[in-house]
Amino acid sequence: MFGPESRSSLERRLRGRLTARGLSSYADYYQLLKYSPLAIEEWEEAAELLTTHETYFFREDYQLRAFAEELLPMLAERLASRKRLQIWSAGCSTGEEAYTIAMLVLASGLFDGWDVRVYGSDLSKRCIAAARRGIYGPASFRTTTEEAKGRWFVPAEKAGAGSGEFFGVSPEVRALCHFGQMNMLDDERTHLVGRCDIIFCRNVLIYFDAPRRRQVIDMFHERLVSGGVLLLGHAESLLNVSTAFELLHLKEDLVYRKPLASGGGAGSGPNTGGGSR
Repeated sequence: MFGPESRSSLERRLRGRLTARGLSSYADYYQLLKYSPLAIEEWEEAAELLTTHETYFFREDYQLRAFAEELLPMLAERLASRKRLQIWSAGCSTGEEAYTIAMLVLASGLFDGWDVRVYGSDLSKRCIAAARRGIYGPASFRTTTEEAKGRWFVPAEKAGAGSGEFFGVSPEVRALCHFGQMNMLDDERTHLVGRCDIIFCRNVLIYFDAPRRRQVIDMFHERLVSGGVLLLGHAESLLNVSTAFELLHLKEDLVYRKPLASGGGAGSGPNTGGGSR
């Protein structure tokens, strides 16, 4: 998953696990991860140390505006006959992104009466447990307006450490969101997501080496319906990774679309063009 350039960072993050397991070298730790009966338990501990969980509500607002103002109307028109919308937040951390997506879908008013599902997945079981609790402290609201806070959240008793008020996600938003622990390199698990109209995978691919990055992108292509859209982080692109997507030019963002099948569907939406950003 990580390239050779990450070796020193990996060693620093995992040093404590050698002590916890009474091991004297990383070679011994490798043997434990590969062959020990404790491997599954230890992989979970390692995953917590190797992944970054930085997130908050309404993160990367320019992309969310593109999603709300351009992509959602496009999907509402194209999917009107089936009235079903499925969105995957891949690498959702503690759930703020998945809940934000659900809030924007509800705020649009375009999908009333539809079957809407927002699925959030993450490698970390602890993050998924936090997402399912849906209770957040001040750090998660750093870009949330008071209007949005009042509309989509309810006061909750303080949970865990920290100061300031804690809030829970409203039942209306929670009803759209489902969470599960998942390794995106596990083909069997990713198939459980089903077919998606939109996939968010923001600031996750930077943790993969080139072969596994291609593997994940190929999986996303397979999971998306014809015409489905992939949104990456602002510093990520498919350049030298995949040519299977077409570039979709929105007013404030560039996103990737799985080409429509021959004779496929209503309207092609905003300007499109080949290549990768």
